[in-house]
Amino acid sequence: METAIVAGGCFWCMEAIYRRLLGVEEVVSGFIGGNVIHPTYKQVCNEETGHAEAVQITFDPQLITYMEILEIFWQAHDPTSLNQQGDDIGTQYRSVIFYTSEAQHQQALLSREQAQKLYFEAPIVTEILPAMEFYPAQEDYHQNYYENNTDRGYCIFSIAPKINKIHNLFNSKIKPQYQTIENENRTQKTL
Repeated sequence: METAIVAGGCFWCMEAIYRRLLGVEEVVSGFIGGNVIHPTYKQVCNEETGHAEAVQITFDPQLITYMEILEIFWQAHDPTSLNQQGDDIGTQYRSVIFYTSEAQHQQALLSREQAQKLYFEAPIVTEILPAMEFYPAQEDYHQNYYENNTDRGYCIFSIAPKINKIHNLFNSKIKPQYQTIENENRTQKTL
């Protein structure tokens, strides 16, 4: 197993997306890149700690590669938007790839260069930084948030469209148990 850590806006969105991918064993929502040990959600939201909301992804490289993790990352958020994703505004929502090895560092640089050429006219503002201490969110409700709150407005209007986009672009990478559920949700929302 390998670990990837990415920050692309609200960790609830990123967690829901990566949880659905073949080869992903675990996704943990948390914080990284700041200067406070074990920050709370409130501290991070108040921009008191310097942390970014991020997800730590444990994956099987035989089933999904680090480059595929990054390709999905570029499509899962707007990497040209500085410190903002939709209505989520603040430095905690910045776009960052935190690499855990020199191989990941080189792949992240290459992936960013490819994404800029293929997908974005505006400059990508995503930072590529060495991983620091990752702190899982202390409040239990942050883990598996989407699955536990699918009827909430944020899930319906912010998270579900991102999930649907990734399903449409990377359908062959979606775990079978999520393909049926998501197809049903898309059908219900269009009725």
